[in-house]
Amino acid sequence: MTKQVPFKLVLEKAEHYKADMTRFLRDMIAIPSESCDEKRVVHRIKQEMEKVGFDKIDIDPMGNILGYIGHGPHLIAMDAHIDTVGVGNMKNWTFDPYQGMETEELIGGRGASDQEGGMASMVYAGKIIKDLGLEDQYTLLVTGTVQEEDCDGLCWQYIIEQSGIRPEFVVSTEPTDCQIYRGQRGRMEIRIDVQGVSCHGSAPERGDNAIFKMGPILNELQQLATRLGNDDFLGKGTLTVSEIFFTSPSRCAVADSCAVSIDRRLTWGESWEGALEEIRALESVKAVNATVSMYQYDRPSWTGLVYPTECYFPTWKVEEDHITVKTLSHAYQGLFHKDPVVDKWTFSTNGVSIMGRHGIPVIGFGPGKEPEAHAPNEKTWKDHLVTCAALYASIPLAYLSELKK
Repeated sequence: MTKQVPFKLVLEKAEHYKADMTRFLRDMIAIPSESCDEKRVVHRIKQEMEKVGFDKIDIDPMGNILGYIGHGPHLIAMDAHIDTVGVGNMKNWTFDPYQGMETEELIGGRGASDQEGGMASMVYAGKIIKDLGLEDQYTLLVTGTVQEEDCDGLCWQYIIEQSGIRPEFVVSTEPTDCQIYRGQRGRMEIRIDVQGVSCHGSAPERGDNAIFKMGPILNELQQLATRLGNDDFLGKGTLTVSEIFFTSPSRCAVADSCAVSIDRRLTWGESWEGALEEIRALESVKAVNATVSMYQYDRPSWTGLVYPTECYFPTWKVEEDHITVKTLSHAYQGLFHKDPVVDKWTFSTNGVSIMGRHGIPVIGFGPGKEPEAHAPNEKTWKDHLVTCAALYASIPLAYLSELKK
């Protein structure tokens, strides 16, 4: 017989561990951990998992940390990527992004919302499960994954494809403002290359200016962006030019190549093949025989492992009546005596691999707010850590109860 979640006790325990979660999160923030440089924060997480009593802790060959609680047959995973972006222009920060900031309500610093706060809540959810003896016919896998900011989902491609780990579902702890998120648009990174012929700038007619050839393409891309697909739940597909490159012998010469990068967000029903073909079909692209391609990612992880992939990150969503939505909704109602808000992410998550590539359901619930991600003066809320720790500790038993219905 499945145990019932003692919601009141779980919430009391989560509140009890608020100071511990705050301290742990501030420790993680204090360790710079941009993509491919996560070694020190991984070992700090391992230390905390050991302290609270995880049953098993592994660091895989890519450098992801995997902590286990319980030994039951139903494998449930919860994920936080523990790499961060850089700090950008320091003049935009009012406090040091690594020393951080703390008030009675807030914790500030790079990674506070995106997304080391999720890791703090997950680890202490494990502690709550241990304290209250909530183990049952499940194994909880808590992952701290690497390189997400560089290549979202690559970490879980490795976990699923190389380690052979396939949970029944995964809770993503990316920031959701303590709402339930059930999908996101996909994305891909596209490059357009145009070739020209250099000559002296005093006689440009002798050459073929690649930058001028790119101009009409940019205009058509701007028009194409207004004609992309739409989904009632996930919203519109989008397209923006994010980078431009050129080569030229000097400032006194005609440019002999030009390239642009495109950030393409894919809504439901759009495909990577279609996104490439709609650009290749532009008259301006055909007129100059431009090359349209997808970027590849092959940067070594902090362990030195290279796991190359194309820069395509599929769209995904679970339906409103999916068991994961029901599980989190019922647990939320049990804890907080009100209905949760169910929504979606604007940005991309590791769900692109877990659900998008491999069909393992993903559901989101995390501390912090999406607009804090990658922003100066990034912050999260201490109450969010408590809310999330309580919900994470309740999810496994709530899931087992849903399975029996």
